[in-house]
Parts: sequence; structure tokens; C-alpha cells
Amino acid sequence: MTELERRAGIFAALADQTRLRIVDLLTLGDLSSSEIGTALDLRSNLIAHHLGVLESAEIISRTRSEFDKRRSYIGLRPEIFDTLAPTSVTPPRRVLFVCTANSARSQLAEVIWRDMSDIDAVSAGTRPAATVNPEATAAAARHGLAIDRRRPPRHVDDVRSDGDLVITVCDDAHEQLHIRDDLHWSIRDPARIGTPAAFDAAFDTLFQRIRALSSRLLAA
Repeated sequence: MTELERRAGIFAALADQTRLRIVDLLTLGDLSSSEIGTALDLRSNLIAHHLGVLESAEIISRTRSEFDKRRSYIGLRPEIFDTLAPTSVTPPRRVLFVCTANSARSQLAEVIWRDMSDIDAVSAGTRPAATVNPEATAAAARHGLAIDRRRPPRHVDDVRSDGDLVITVCDDAHEQLHIRDDLHWSIRDPARIGTPAAFDAAFDTLFQRIRALSSRLLAA
């Protein structure tokens, strides 16, 4: 398939208002099929049909939840952002990144965001660890950023305030958080593998997500 043929397939798949509404949601975060159905008031058979079309056109991909193995999250393939022009998002007062332990993914997201945007950012966890994962600190350092290891991981209840844009960056936090998050990014837990490559992969995924979102906030 040529690049032109692929682009034509993408636009053909998007020539439907419902599928465009699904893609609009997915430009902000990953969602399960039931969450898409709730957001758009769609029956499960219609969701399955439209997701099938989007998947055949290589617009979306699915990842299995690390917490609830019965659930999958649907997300846009990263390169699709090059062919989509999503609407702008109103800039928040502050961005709050949440994962389970506040020891790796949310810490990385915080320092990446601070380096990329003038909007303030913090991070927290639903079950904070005692310390920051040293591999997360090392991954940030490899990219010229610094996580403050002197500040211990914090609980989301101690950090969250009105006006925060709450972004969960792990499936456990999204599914167990007692408050509603605004966006969810299904990022694989690098600590499960523990290698520098795994932490670099998490860093790169967060960097791409943050770059896409922050550019939309700046344009708003």
C-alpha cells in the first residue's frame, strides 16, 4: 500500500460523523469501547462496527489493560496525528498527572510537561511509593531532564485542586481513581520490565502525547 492509498483509506473511513466523533475523543486520550459508548450514547453493536472500520484503516490500535485483563483500550495510532487537524483545547490552570505509585510514569510526565509548556504541572499517585524509581530518574537524565528525588511521591488527594486537568497515565489509576479524570493515557508500566529501554520507551510515549496535547493548548 502506498502512502497515498493509506491516506485515502483514512479519509474514507472518516467519512462518517460517528467515526469522526470517536476520533475526536481519541485525540485526547485512550478509551474502552464501553467508555466510548457512554460518551456518545451508542449501542455496543454500533461501537463494534465503527471501531472495526477504524481498525481496518489502521487509524486505531488496541491495548489490553494491565489491571483488568478483560478490558482493552482503544487509542489513535501515533502517526495519525500527522493527517488529522483536531480542534484546540482550552488551556487549564494546571495539569495533574496521576499513576499508581507516583514513582515513574507520572514523574516523567511532570518533568516532560514542565520542559515543554509554560502551564504548571504536578504529579501524584493513588497508592504512592516510598521513593521515586531510580530508573525513572535515570531515564529523565538521559533526555536532559531532572526529577527531584528529594521530594517523595504524593497522594492525589494531597495534590489535586480545583481547575486541574487530571490525566491518568496508568490503567490502574484510571480504573480505581475515586475522582473522575479528564483524560486517560494507557502507558505501559516500565517498572514491570525494569530495564532502561523500558523506561526510555515510556518516556518517548509520554513525550509524544504531551507534545500533541500541549501544542493544542498553545493554539487555543
